[in-house]
Amino acid sequence: MSVPDSSVSQDGAGTDRGNTRLKRTVRISSVVAHEVLSLGADVLPEYKLQTSRIQKWTILHYSPFKAVWDWLILLLVIYTAIFTPYSAAFLLRWVGNSHTECGYSCSPLSIVDLIVDIMFIVDIVINFRTTYVNSNDEVVSQSCQIAVHYFKGWFLIDMVAAIPFDLLIYHSGEETTTLIGLLKTARLLRLVRVARKLDRYSEYGAAVLFLLMCTFALIAHWLACIWYAIGNVERATSGGIGWLDSLGDQLGKPYNSSIVTSGPTIRDKYVTALYFTFSSLTSVGFGNVSPNTNCEKVFSICVMLVGALMYASIFGNVSAIILRLYSGTARYHTQMMRVREFIRFHQIPNPLRQRLEEYFQHAWTYTNGIDMNAVSCGGLSDVMVKKLQMFWFYVCSSSSWLK
Repeated sequence: MSVPDSSVSQDGAGTDRGNTRLKRTVRISSVVAHEVLSLGADVLPEYKLQTSRIQKWTILHYSPFKAVWDWLILLLVIYTAIFTPYSAAFLLRWVGNSHTECGYSCSPLSIVDLIVDIMFIVDIVINFRTTYVNSNDEVVSQSCQIAVHYFKGWFLIDMVAAIPFDLLIYHSGEETTTLIGLLKTARLLRLVRVARKLDRYSEYGAAVLFLLMCTFALIAHWLACIWYAIGNVERATSGGIGWLDSLGDQLGKPYNSSIVTSGPTIRDKYVTALYFTFSSLTSVGFGNVSPNTNCEKVFSICVMLVGALMYASIFGNVSAIILRLYSGTARYHTQMMRVREFIRFHQIPNPLRQRLEEYFQHAWTYTNGIDMNAVSCGGLSDVMVKKLQMFWFYVCSSSSWLK
């Protein structure tokens, strides 16, 4: 009966050793995970590790509130980029008349424009109270320094874009309404700031392609508004040969000088103008909407030149994105060809040759063609290299202990 007791004791000892190894693995994993996942001063920016000593009513530029506010201002800028040219070209005369007659109560677009102006003014106030990082990677929270930095930067653009011209200028006629429409396009200056912020997504191919398509559509929208404005001005002096008169005749809605509301509807005008600009930018003009006066022809030439430049930009970026997608496959075939040339030159026998090819394929599948030595040693600090070494040691040791 002594033999079974000894075997049971040996099994118990083996189980205890396994539990001890498992506990040691868990303990080491927790320590290594804490060391690896805790970002120290060598990973985070220095200003995020500093003790925040900010004054009252001062906003940190990396705070959640500032991030949400920036996205809200971005949405308002996009609304401005779309509706301000459209309103200035198509709707301002009717909006101005309704505003003169009954104020803001019967003009929702004027109410939205007023809200946008107020939000832009509030954004200027917030920028005067938002910290920034100086050249020494230090957070500046003093009000005077923040004000000087903002005055030297984006204050002028933000101030011009936030001026409520329709409230400051009295509506006294069609000329004043046209002037207000032109001045309100100053809001588009905020797109410069948006372009600077969206530049951070330039490393993503899909994001670049999406932004290019949105830019193409936005420019086509702007050119459509300008195309209608030119046709509207030319209609008074062209003798009935402009594109708007031709559109009215085609739709059976001709213009009548005695009836102010005669002619095509605003929807017909905008859709036709957008169709013309898209067809001109893409060089696929069908001729059913054509320029007739000299001003319309000159504008059409400018649209074709802009379309050629945008065509080259979009196709160049699309080609770069496709090359980036297939660059990994091309590197794999190049490396595989070098391995086979090495085998052929040294006349390596078949069993070893097969193992060498399988090893290369397995290594490529595991690393996806990434040079681990270049990543781990190039550009990383000593602290990060030590943390990576601890993590690799943990992975190798834990797998061997569990076995």
